[in-house]
Amino acid sequence: MEIILIDIALGLVIGLALGFLGGGGSILTVPALVYVVGLNPQAAVTASLIIVGTNAALGAYFHRRRNPLNWRVALLFGGVGMVAAFLSAGLSAHVSPAMLLVLFSLLMLAVGGWMIVSRSPQRLDAPPRGWAVIAASGAGVGALTGFLGVGGGFLIMPALVMLVGLPIQQAVGTSLVVIAMNSLAGLLGHLSLAALDYGVIALFVVSGFAGAFAGARLACYIRPAQLRTGFAVFVVALGLFLFIDNVGNLL
Repeated sequence: MEIILIDIALGLVIGLALGFLGGGGSILTVPALVYVVGLNPQAAVTASLIIVGTNAALGAYFHRRRNPLNWRVALLFGGVGMVAAFLSAGLSAHVSPAMLLVLFSLLMLAVGGWMIVSRSPQRLDAPPRGWAVIAASGAGVGALTGFLGVGGGFLIMPALVMLVGLPIQQAVGTSLVVIAMNSLAGLLGHLSLAALDYGVIALFVVSGFAGAFAGARLACYIRPAQLRTGFAVFVVALGLFLFIDNVGNLL
């Protein structure tokens, strides 16, 4: 019973991160499944895509009712990313679990640091950049999504804000649409690579629904600059923990 309650609590936190920040669910889910539930990294990668993808889809629905989404950017960015995620999904099977988590942490540190030192557009009506930039950004994020087994929100959010040029308010909901698309593509490439514990996945998904709903409502009351800074600090802190915990296994 204690394990079930822990799984429910973790699912709530993951859903809250997705609904509130428009990302961050996968960088919580993979470590939680490895360190708390006890799955191996490959199995955690596959389960994470199911959990994060379903919660992101619901979070996008909640945001659509309260905040603007940029569907043109979401469909182009996500469509290109789905192809890249599917093609790169099998590569993680050729990397050791420790190396997978170290690469994961280094990427988090780079993205979080970039968000802290750069600036984002503040106007809601600011036009996004051209289709070539959107497509190239989507392909890069999709490839990393498939390889690392993440929904990609902690990558998609910075890409949408800093590369594509979306204001943070639009980027949150748009990111959730892209996360759901990339997660589906990555999952299709991972399904044959690991056995899944569907009971654990169901607990995380169902409890995550409540968290996504609460997070979407909370995001309506937080200033964009605070949202961005909080997201970046969160990514850097978790990246440091993962790096310190796993780099010794490579030596």
